[in-house]
Amino acid sequence: MTKAADGGLRHRKKALMRQQLQQHALRLFLSQGYEATTVEMIATAAGVSHMTFFRYFPTKEDVVLADEYDPVLVARLAARPPTEPIWEKLRHAVLEGLAPLPAEAYAVLLQRTRLIFTVPALRARQWDQQHATEALILAALGYPTGERTAWVLVAAGLATLTTALSIWAEQDDVSALPNIINTAFDALLKGRLPYE
Repeated sequence: MTKAADGGLRHRKKALMRQQLQQHALRLFLSQGYEATTVEMIATAAGVSHMTFFRYFPTKEDVVLADEYDPVLVARLAARPPTEPIWEKLRHAVLEGLAPLPAEAYAVLLQRTRLIFTVPALRARQWDQQHATEALILAALGYPTGERTAWVLVAAGLATLTTALSIWAEQDDVSALPNIINTAFDALLKGRLPYE
């Protein structure tokens, strides 16, 4: 086996283990509650040791919060036209990143989103991570982190996305997320309610 093939296989095996740990964690969180579920329970359900769990996720919160969406978002933002307004770039980058996801990935995202909005520890960590995401987006758009006008626009765009996720989490239609995101960004761009 070549070194490149071996590295690809290792990467796929690691991604599969992360996915399995997350699936077991979500199942346990939903069946017995987030607080009542320990890392040891998640590891046991996945057939690994708790030390193996920590090789993949530094904390219990990270098994819910960790995903691959930020790098996808950054890549999509970098590919958008340079003259496109920030909120349109963000809207299209998010929607383009979600488009190839299979239905089961939306279902997992919905479970994770519901947990984040209902568990205070996860909500607090998500808030902290949102600031890191703002910095990534500013860098992807070519703005320094301290550029205040761009920071306000990016933060408003992320707040719009967070609100769309919150609305989606209250529904049972897994496939509704793209439409909810579009409606939320339409409201932001128009600056008024649809019936005004």
